[in-house]
Amino acid sequence: MSYNLHIRPILSENCFACHGPDANKREAGLRLDAPEDAFSALKESPGKYAWVPGSPNSSEAYLRMIHKDPMELMPPPESNLKLTEREIRLIEKWIRQGVRYEPHWAFVPPHKSTLPAVKNQSWPKQELDYFVLEKIEKNRLKPNNEADPAQLLRRVTLDLTGLPPTVEEMRNFLKDPSSEKYEQVVDRLLASQAYGEKMAVHWMDVARYADSHGYQDDYYRTQWPWRDWVIHAFNKNLSYETFVTWQLAGDLIPDATKETQLATAFNRNHKITEESGAIDEEYRVEYVVDRTNTLGMAFLGITLECAQCHDHKYDPISQKEYFQLYAFFNQVAEWGIEEASPGFSRKSPAKYPMMEITDEDIAGILSFVNRPDSITMATALIGDVKTGANHKALLSEIGHLRVSVMGDLDTLRQTYILERGEYEAHGDPVSPGTPEALLSFGDYPENRLGLANWLFDRDNPLTARVFVNRMWMQFFGEGLVDTPGDFGMQGSLPSHPELLDWLAVSFMDTGWDIKALVKSMVMSSTYRQSSVVTEEKLRKDPENRLLSRFPRMRLPAEHIRDVVLASSGLLVPEIGGPSVKPYQPPGLWELATSGRGNLASYQQDSLDRLYRRGLYTFVKRTVPPPSMILFDASNRDVCEIERTRTNTPLQALVMLNDPTVLEASRALAATLLRRNLAVEEALNLAFLKIVGREPSKEELAVLVGFHQELLRVLGSDPAAAEQLLEVGDSPVASDLPVIDQAAMMQVIHTLYNMEETITKS
Repeated sequence: MSYNLHIRPILSENCFACHGPDANKREAGLRLDAPEDAFSALKESPGKYAWVPGSPNSSEAYLRMIHKDPMELMPPPESNLKLTEREIRLIEKWIRQGVRYEPHWAFVPPHKSTLPAVKNQSWPKQELDYFVLEKIEKNRLKPNNEADPAQLLRRVTLDLTGLPPTVEEMRNFLKDPSSEKYEQVVDRLLASQAYGEKMAVHWMDVARYADSHGYQDDYYRTQWPWRDWVIHAFNKNLSYETFVTWQLAGDLIPDATKETQLATAFNRNHKITEESGAIDEEYRVEYVVDRTNTLGMAFLGITLECAQCHDHKYDPISQKEYFQLYAFFNQVAEWGIEEASPGFSRKSPAKYPMMEITDEDIAGILSFVNRPDSITMATALIGDVKTGANHKALLSEIGHLRVSVMGDLDTLRQTYILERGEYEAHGDPVSPGTPEALLSFGDYPENRLGLANWLFDRDNPLTARVFVNRMWMQFFGEGLVDTPGDFGMQGSLPSHPELLDWLAVSFMDTGWDIKALVKSMVMSSTYRQSSVVTEEKLRKDPENRLLSRFPRMRLPAEHIRDVVLASSGLLVPEIGGPSVKPYQPPGLWELATSGRGNLASYQQDSLDRLYRRGLYTFVKRTVPPPSMILFDASNRDVCEIERTRTNTPLQALVMLNDPTVLEASRALAATLLRRNLAVEEALNLAFLKIVGREPSKEELAVLVGFHQELLRVLGSDPAAAEQLLEVGDSPVASDLPVIDQAAMMQVIHTLYNMEETITKS
């Protein structure tokens, strides 16, 4: 019997809320999560013990679990918790075998085990494949064959760039889909600028990046240069250690530069209130709490927020330790309220400290920042910049391009435990520190730089595990730990614990090399499998936890947009710069907020700004982009490391009616018609561009028949054909017959609405 595998999940679910780490909520003085307490004599029953190794009938905790009297039964009936017969038998067996506790697996530093033995020695291409195959064979299954070359190319191109492969790239690879050529493809994709954009999408969720402050009066904020830095950092392949250290403490490192200071905008992406009636200190505390919780979620994969008001109920993290972590972020020279009314003169509103980015910076150390003309940008953001004090102030801010960054006070701000988490209920004072159950803080400096050093200590059990698990989730749909935000007692056990540790240690051994980690995953046989599902595999492993096939997953919201724009030829592949406002239903901003501020109304962009990648879509927290939200994008209120996955009729309605999809269909139709191709050839090419493979004879026949039917129907109603072409701001091709354009547009629109188009398989 394994405590971690068999027993702890039962106790955590049913017992730890009252008999766990939270001393304030502990009943009867009994603590079951710590062996030194669990083996002690019961305070309310002297001479008796919760557990007596080898003797269930002498173990009071077990006897209460099987008691017939509802007044004595544990868990009590009013808790709505009840142990199953199987769970009771497991606990009984565990007691008979000696009540052996084990440290929580995630709080023990990872170590490499030897590669497991496998029968099919020819299948593994990477070391990670041995761990996967060993489990597949143990369950009497076989891995899938390698995916069709066209599907594999589309999969890896979407995974590494967020864009579909071009027709030329497909044809080149299909001529020689060997393993050597596949590796060349992977290397080319990792070296592309689009790689940094793809990786940045997930990091925007982690960092809760948005283009507005949030709350009711939702004003514009200029944090986008930090997004440019994130893209640059991924493309430059900064080590994960450097990438995180600069974001947590780039202002404190030796020889700090404007680039390292810009990276610290990560800590300032939280919501800010502009409401005059708000209490300054209350919101300042909220900002520090946000940074603390983000640290726990983003880098440690634990639910730190549960310890803000009391000791954690499930994990060994006290409220004191929570506020010791809080203390690292409590020194920022900021206020709680951002006042945006004209004439306001406070020198340090909430968005300060700020860093100004000059033309000289962009010509030098910050050359990766894509700064457009300030007048053009301000006009796109707020319309007429010549009227209104707020508009003039915004124009001045954009012209000077300031970004909220980290900067600590000159004198120490004392940190206190906040009783019940209330901002003004000061308890005992605390100094910066970390949870002892994870790793002692040691002799590191008591500031954010010391905190970053602690995170990347080789003995920190979580940092490497958490990141490699999230990267696995990006490529395989589910993490090896399928609760990526909770590696604690309430989280799931890893499906492949040895593999997780192997990846974590290897990641550290490479110097925290992100591209090396990514390449090892996409080069593996595990990744290259087809997504075919047999009845046997569906029966034995419906959730694909054994990884005997590649999962089918809908693309993230941003990349659905990218696929549509790229395949149609509309995409403007500019890297970085301010966020853009594509088409959205009118009136959403005006109806959903206070009507005050420089984002009171939606000013749709025009020209090339309409056709930028989904990464750059403007995110107003109070009214997130509707098409993105319908496809499960984050609203960026808080740190989010895993998006939900839903399938709703509204998603189908977006693909059917979104002006971007319709306009893309029209644009591609015009491009194909100008080439004077035969209908079959034109539709074959459209299928290749959009779906990423050649259509079958049957599929092509259906499309040709549909096209002929559309020519007949639209030919009898030219006005309807003209109306179809009116969607979108790009000019309609005047040199092509209206009926031909409309018919081809509708067939292409059908291709965009195929499930396969927006699915990675």
